[in-house]
Amino acid sequence: MKLTLYSDYSLRVLMYLARQDELTQIDEIAKFYNISKNHLTKVVHNLALLGYITSIRGRGGGIMLKMQPEEINVGALIRQTEENFTLVECFNPETNTCPLIGHCGLQAVLGEALWSYINVLDQYTVADVTPGYIRKKKEIE
Repeated sequence: MKLTLYSDYSLRVLMYLARQDELTQIDEIAKFYNISKNHLTKVVHNLALLGYITSIRGRGGGIMLKMQPEEINVGALIRQTEENFTLVECFNPETNTCPLIGHCGLQAVLGEALWSYINVLDQYTVADVTPGYIRKKKEIE
């Protein structure tokens, strides 16, 4: 399975923000990764809607993580940013035209593989996959 650029960019934004202690501009992230600011703006908007980041508008504004990187599960993020987990035609009963349906074991094998793929992603957080991330000490209340 290949992740969409949307999911890839979502992970990149969260990883970048995990290493920041202050508000960050979308321009900065786009330049760092050499990716389209317009596309990244859509990704950031969605990440804010999903509750992963906070976006502050206006002069001096920017974006920052709303959660700790240790709290952001990679598998959950992928499930929220990927539109389609249909690996093969027979995964979608509404559009399936395969004549082997009901007589083929491939659907079960690919389903198990997809489940394993997502299960592995569920074992990691943004903190786990961010190079150079150092866990911040929680303030004593």
